[in-house]
Amino acid sequence: MTRWILPALIASLMASIAVADEPKKRNPFAEGDPAAKEKAVEPLPPQIAHIELTGDCDEAPVSGESLFGPPAENLRMKLDRIRKAAADERVKALYLTIHDLSPGFGKLNELRKAIADFRSTKKKVFVYAEELGTKEYLLAIGCDSVVLPESGGLALYGLRAEVTYYKNTLDKLHLKADVLKMGAYKSAVEPYLTDTMSKENREQVTSLLDDNFDHEIVDAIVKGRPERKWTAESVKAMIDSGPFTAKKAFALGLVDKLQYEDEFEAGLGKAAGAADAKIAWNYAKPKAAETDFSNPLAILGSLGGNSKKPKESKEPKIAVIYAIGGIESGKGSVNPLMGGSTVGSEALVDAIRDADKDPTVKAIVLRIDSPGGSALASDMIWRALKVCKKPVVASMGDVAASGGYYIAMAGKKIYAEPGTVTGSIGVFGMKIVTGGLEELGGMKTEVVSRGKNSGVNSTTFPWSESEREAMTATIEDVYAQFIDKALAGRKDAGVTMTREKLLSLAGGRVWTGRQAKANGLVDELGTLDDAIAYAQTLAGVDPKTKLERLELPKGSSFLEKLLEGDIKSPLGKMAVELRLLPGGEKALKFVVPLLRNQKDPAKMMLPYGLEWK
Repeated sequence: MTRWILPALIASLMASIAVADEPKKRNPFAEGDPAAKEKAVEPLPPQIAHIELTGDCDEAPVSGESLFGPPAENLRMKLDRIRKAAADERVKALYLTIHDLSPGFGKLNELRKAIADFRSTKKKVFVYAEELGTKEYLLAIGCDSVVLPESGGLALYGLRAEVTYYKNTLDKLHLKADVLKMGAYKSAVEPYLTDTMSKENREQVTSLLDDNFDHEIVDAIVKGRPERKWTAESVKAMIDSGPFTAKKAFALGLVDKLQYEDEFEAGLGKAAGAADAKIAWNYAKPKAAETDFSNPLAILGSLGGNSKKPKESKEPKIAVIYAIGGIESGKGSVNPLMGGSTVGSEALVDAIRDADKDPTVKAIVLRIDSPGGSALASDMIWRALKVCKKPVVASMGDVAASGGYYIAMAGKKIYAEPGTVTGSIGVFGMKIVTGGLEELGGMKTEVVSRGKNSGVNSTTFPWSESEREAMTATIEDVYAQFIDKALAGRKDAGVTMTREKLLSLAGGRVWTGRQAKANGLVDELGTLDDAIAYAQTLAGVDPKTKLERLELPKGSSFLEKLLEGDIKSPLGKMAVELRLLPGGEKALKFVVPLLRNQKDPAKMMLPYGLEWK
């Protein structure tokens, strides 16, 4: 070995001597050559940041790896890209392409706020789309210019709420829903019991629709086009004549230009005030990892995510804990068929405890986008938040109703978006009775039992009189707990509210964020960032200080979810077949969360059948 090392050392030494003997090169910086300095520090070429906005903008934390294509991108990542472009000196403008964008009014407000913040830097925002739906247009009018091709269109025609009823379907299948509920407005189970909308449900749906139509649509259009000096009445009249071709929308002043994509892009630099600017496509978007598909281990590595997890820093942080989806006991799960996930009480409680124990975490913000679910699971999450030593603030996204509102009650303050759907303070118990279908198929069930109420969880038979009495007592007790904890939560937040006042707001009734704020059910209207700023104040940190964010629970890769048994559907293979039927996907979204929580007798859920169109 020595015979190889010695020559290498000699060669290295000779090279060092040669470098030392070279005459020193002139250092223009050391001699103060201003021309050289100016030449060395050339300005970076200007850019126009391109970002594509599509989908429902899910908020759940995601894994940083993906086998096919770039990693999944959630709402927070899109907002961060817009903010990065705002702070980037090279970026002179933002170019948004919008298609198939379907967030709720809460997440839509987060996007609008990010765009408004970008424009406050004196940079312009341009939108190009082939067609625009209502929510896409509501985002676009917050920008400097909206462009469609002349063959495009604007689907602006108002707001519509649809509630689908399944009572007749159950009758045809010889199935029956056995239901107990607290609250005349608790309409989550109504579609199973009748084929028409109740007076109470029509009242609350009408109230929600009117509030969102007047403020989220009409007012937004009036404010988005101030130069037109439109009134609410004139906007409503225009909406009544929609939808529009691109030419008609341009003639009315709803959009700014009619151009094809190539024409639009060719003039972007000049419109942005930087003629030489180039488009930075998919600006700051995470890139797809390169996977060697000939190597099985590499494929498994991609499925399993990045094994080298970055170490947590020692810097002070705000923990943002996401409660996204229906609430259930256990770890929670992912349903690929429905494209969503559930909130598992075990996983969320662990995340809360981890954040509470972490010395670098100064406060916790609970971000909620959930219609509720299991009363038991909701209470476990509420308790973990209440016993936290760190300050807790709740932030509501599109939906934080029933069980979603229940877990928010633990916060020192509750923030909601103006268009958030919240409230729904109520409880119900339900089971689907399959005995009629079994008889139709020639089956007969005999029973041997001990215990007067042994059939409470039987799906073959409806509740007996004794079982119904026992279940009613359970539902009433859970509802009383809900009311008591809501009152205590409001008191802790500094809101004076009598039990009578809260009961008048409860009964399962849902409210927009604006209405909830006016009624004292939430404390402030604001974004997630607003909630984080207040959490920092509670922790004694200047709200203008930008702290790191610790997002919990951590996103898992597909393989991790598969190995943990988190990818599942309570209907198994039948869900695939049901999804193919007319209205099947809609029915699955309503039925699956109920079936997941069959073992929990009391449920706190928003009406899943409500769709805004």
